[in-house]
Amino acid sequence: MSVWTPLESNPEVLTKYIHKFGVIKEWIITDVIGLEPEMLEWIPKPIKSIILLFPCSETYEKHRDEEQKRLAEEGQTLPKDLFYMRQFTHNACGTIALIHSIANNKDIVLGDGILKDFLEMSKDMTPEERGKALETDKAVRESHQALAQEGQTVADPNEEVYHHFIAFVNKNDTLYELDGRKMFPVKHGATNDESFLQDAARVCKEFMARDPQELRFTVLALSAAKN
Repeated sequence: MSVWTPLESNPEVLTKYIHKFGVIKEWIITDVIGLEPEMLEWIPKPIKSIILLFPCSETYEKHRDEEQKRLAEEGQTLPKDLFYMRQFTHNACGTIALIHSIANNKDIVLGDGILKDFLEMSKDMTPEERGKALETDKAVRESHQALAQEGQTVADPNEEVYHHFIAFVNKNDTLYELDGRKMFPVKHGATNDESFLQDAARVCKEFMARDPQELRFTVLALSAAKN
């Protein structure tokens, strides 16, 4: 497994990253400073994805194992155009969360460049094949590495990383959790354009409730740029 330098949950750096990917500047990554309804109103609309950075505690790992076992036994029907990829590259979770956020929102215009090339190349691949393709994609890796150096802290690719990025998107009026460390996407019920932010916030709160003593959670949004 290759090892990348971890990304920081810095909205300015991540916004620069998606623009380098080819996303037009009408879209940005912004902080979600609170999950209560009145705090969510501050986020520029529309909102296309919620990105959660959370600690991989023993409680979370236990929940993940139980959830994956249940989904494997029950089976799921997923949209054919739901873009999902596995994570095989250490510390690539930030890039994968951004790719999941952008690739599953068709109205986010992508110019020619790194991400458009990767999505075109991997469109007919399995989630596992996409993860392997990311591992060897020089352009994506170099972009990730360059942006990882622009955070406020000095990142060490060999230091064990305790936190993990995942994305939540609305696909065909269903809320999906997209986590490259999981075998499958996870459905979290019905949603729509109007309720998506509240619905995603509810699931983020569930993550926090499983670790009530843990404070190291960060929530970001892929949203319209402020007017």
